[in-house]
Amino acid sequence: MTTEIPDDLRRVLAYDDAVDPRRSVSEVGPELYVVPFWTPAMCSAIIRAAEAVGGFEPQPDDPVPGHEVSLAMVSPRLFEHVQNDLGRRIWPQLQDVWPLIDYCGLRDVFVIKYSLDAQTELRIHHDVAQVSASVKLNDDYDGAELSFPRQGVSNADVPVGSLLLWPSLVTHPHLVEPLRAGVKYGLTVWFEVPGHYS
Repeated sequence: MTTEIPDDLRRVLAYDDAVDPRRSVSEVGPELYVVPFWTPAMCSAIIRAAEAVGGFEPQPDDPVPGHEVSLAMVSPRLFEHVQNDLGRRIWPQLQDVWPLIDYCGLRDVFVIKYSLDAQTELRIHHDVAQVSASVKLNDDYDGAELSFPRQGVSNADVPVGSLLLWPSLVTHPHLVEPLRAGVKYGLTVWFEVPGHYS
């Protein structure tokens, strides 16, 4: 007897049919790069998995609180798959543009949710990470663009599933503009700072 594994479960736990295999790095602004990362089907599966886990809440000690769920809470196995994929597939592509970066794993990865009845925007800030990244998990909403005022760039034209990356500290303060309609889901990735020990 064969048991069929539901598509979402297979994507989330086995990281199967998750990866966008294209290899390309494109610069969309000063020190802002886009790399193909996940398929749209994987993005949808991540949204459903995060909603099933629930608990989109700000962390009490977060200086820039967001309604988020850690990917490790969704599935420790998924977190491990993502960490390995970023280290093996994405990081070497980034070293072509930032040759001195070192891959030290992930500081955190989380799904953040913007909705009209909860969080609608995020104030300007820097991340404490070596490199930060964001993935649009859906695009059926209006507003809530991730914006970089100093660079004059937003993620409005970045496709669902692509990874937008930037240096985390000092030069790239960013914010999320107010949501006008719908619900936005994004994935935030913080790459660990070399030599940082928790």
